[in-house]
Amino acid sequence: MSIPPLIDAEGRAAGSALEIELNGINAIHSSEHKGHPRDLFWPWFAANVSVLGISYGSFLLGFGISLWQASIVGLVGIIVSFLFCGFIALSGKRGHAPTMTLSRAAFGINGNRVPSALSWLLTVGWETVLASLAVLATATVFTELGWEGGSLTKVVALVVVAALIVVGGVLGFDFIMKLQKWITIITGILTVVYVILVADQINFDTLAAIPGGGTPQVIGALVFMMTGFGLGWVNAAADYSRYLPRSASSTGVVAWTTFGASLAPIILLLFGLLLAGSSAELSSAIAVDPIGALTTILPIWFLIPFALVAVLGLVGGAVLDIYSSGLALLTAGVRVPRFVAAGIDGVLMVLGAVYVVFFAGSFLGPFQGFLITLGVPVAAWCGIFMADILLRKKSYAVKELFDPAGRYGSVRVLSIVLIAVGSIVGWGMVTNGSADWLAWQGYLLDPFGLGGRAGEWAYANLGVLAALVIGFGGTLLLGRGTVRAQEALPVPGEDQAAEELLPA
Repeated sequence: MSIPPLIDAEGRAAGSALEIELNGINAIHSSEHKGHPRDLFWPWFAANVSVLGISYGSFLLGFGISLWQASIVGLVGIIVSFLFCGFIALSGKRGHAPTMTLSRAAFGINGNRVPSALSWLLTVGWETVLASLAVLATATVFTELGWEGGSLTKVVALVVVAALIVVGGVLGFDFIMKLQKWITIITGILTVVYVILVADQINFDTLAAIPGGGTPQVIGALVFMMTGFGLGWVNAAADYSRYLPRSASSTGVVAWTTFGASLAPIILLLFGLLLAGSSAELSSAIAVDPIGALTTILPIWFLIPFALVAVLGLVGGAVLDIYSSGLALLTAGVRVPRFVAAGIDGVLMVLGAVYVVFFAGSFLGPFQGFLITLGVPVAAWCGIFMADILLRKKSYAVKELFDPAGRYGSVRVLSIVLIAVGSIVGWGMVTNGSADWLAWQGYLLDPFGLGGRAGEWAYANLGVLAALVIGFGGTLLLGRGTVRAQEALPVPGEDQAAEELLPA
């Protein structure tokens, strides 16, 4: 397959992928604009082609819903949540800055430290989860092969996986764009082989006998899919479209982001539903080791290729996470170069992975708790930011995104209030019985007549949807005047040198 090089706005080939990217949270100068919307397919596909998507079939059926319910919920949850990413990616093309830099227009320069900190926590958490799964999968493959799959193997695997992820995060955009293309090709081919090899494990009689669930179970599964896929990426969606020229098609940006991110998860999820629904034993094993469990139904000769596809798929997602987490750390107020921020996040990722791999007793409970708990305020932020993008009719005044005295101000009180209200209401309407440290959640389920923490709505995770609606609706209703006042001011020239746009 021929992969065309990225070309900048003046027809020059992009620089070496092995050079460290020096751009951080600044806006990208017009001389560095390059590429086409279709280039967005590669990073988004590679970040979501992980065989973890197969394990989501087990996670979904765990809500007590039928195969058909799970299939519909999966399709809707994946496509809609990644459509959010596509919409937010538009801001990257318009403002040529990272997602959390552009978020300053909605929250104010200093007020934006709140969602930036949340974004940083989410992306560091995700890269930790993905690194941990890569280590666990490697150890399981070694065990299945009859080799040593204990602590030593896990330590070596962690070192290798962490090195791949951190190198990608430190080198930056050009390296990541090229790396993700090759990850897409390799993992795509090997995943097709995996599907062919284990297709005989599907039992359609068993699948047909799976009972359906009620409305609370269906909604809970839908929210879980949205938080596990698109809502886990919205805070990074503009990071990979910010190098595109202003003339790039807006429809193309939305379409290629959504298509690239959704394609692999949809296929993998549907196949995962067939596998998990055919075997209760496999489904239970996935809850403990979501990827390693998938090796138990493979022929011995394909275990090494499977380990390759599993690790590369997870690394593809983690590389995007560590790149974006570094940018979020900078917008939260930490003053270090971008590549240093990526290194800091890499250290935290390793420490978190050590806990998950060597000390955590189960994966699914902490994973669901992490997704839903951070998913609530991130959903509120997503609603606020999408409404803010919708309200804007003009380009961002990029230089003023670094000036608290400029048009965007220091703190936009409305946005801070909305994210606080969305979080308070949202956390009051979600629960997670598998994580004791989240027992405080769900405090509004009884007052709202939803049956309390033991009722049938307890695990519907309505709080995520409530936070999204509060953020979006509140901004549309109450934020229009502020946006109009901002856009009434003249926008200075848009070709300032990138270094002029860096914060003092």
